Amino acid sequence: MRKPIGSERSHEQGPDRGIAGEPGPPRDEAAGQAPERDRDSTPLSTVVRVRSLLPSLPPAERRVAQRVIDDPEGVANSTITELAQTCGTSETTVIRFCRAIGFHGYPELRLTLATEAGRAQSAAGGRVIGSDISPDDSLEQIVEKVTFADARAVEETASQLDIKMLEQVVDAVVAADRVDVYGVGASAFVAADFQQKLHRIGRVCSAWADAHIMLTSAAVLGSTSVAIGISHTGSTVETIDALEVAKSRGAKTVALTNFPKSPIAEVADLILTTAARETTFRSGATASRLAQLTVVDCLFVGVAQRTYGPTRKALEATFEAVRGRTVRPDRRRR
Repeated sequence: MRKPIGSERSHEQGPDRGIAGEPGPPRDEAAGQAPERDRDSTPLSTVVRVRSLLPSLPPAERRVAQRVIDDPEGVANSTITELAQTCGTSETTVIRFCRAIGFHGYPELRLTLATEAGRAQSAAGGRVIGSDISPDDSLEQIVEKVTFADARAVEETASQLDIKMLEQVVDAVVAADRVDVYGVGASAFVAADFQQKLHRIGRVCSAWADAHIMLTSAAVLGSTSVAIGISHTGSTVETIDALEVAKSRGAKTVALTNFPKSPIAEVADLILTTAARETTFRSGATASRLAQLTVVDCLFVGVAQRTYGPTRKALEATFEAVRGRTVRPDRRRR
């Protein structure tokens, strides 16, 4: 009996592989310089980048990455020797980690983390708001932490979203005669939301959450179809399998994930990424879904704008269809 498609991709995805299998940054200390990284002014953008690459790093580098995520300000104030000792690894590994995430060396990482941590505190009015909920938090603190994490998920997702990649996905959806969207668990709600949006403007779109229906639907797609797989971790076997079948039938495949080097990237022609962090009581359910919905909204509006005339007519028609289904002001509850 064969193993599920994609069940071992996470082990096959080497640390030196980039998006959709493209070579990543050089890993040899003698290589001199790492490729130039994208720079932006968003607070903690380095932490966002590290978090997205965390699952694809080797174990020793992953410990360094986790330290950067947990305490970026502390890392900024540590020497390379101190950081290596804290993470139970070598200075060479720290340097290798820096190059893996796009820095020339540790001094550049320290300076960037210090600058970004300062910006973050300034934006928060000098307060440092964590995301994890502790047993002693008041309900007011819970509300503050939840709303902070949700807002950051949306902001950080928007800041790192690849606009050129998004434009290619918009082009593909506009040209498609049919769109399939796959997602299970919390991602299924996002898939259903996107299906409803496209359906309302007259686009042929189906959202599937059942593994068997995903596969049978993907099996009848063609070269003029688009298949979109939504998975926060990028490791959901059911979604990967459906996307792989769709690709084998010639469909254009799109992945929406938080981790650009995750297994789903191997079967996706185009990749859209989110930047959500999971916290206590909120694994895979809230911040990640808001981040996914942000990308879906951007994609939908891009498609709607590209087909402005027909979209306006479809929206007017669908509005009129449900206009009479609201309670009249003069109606009284008995």
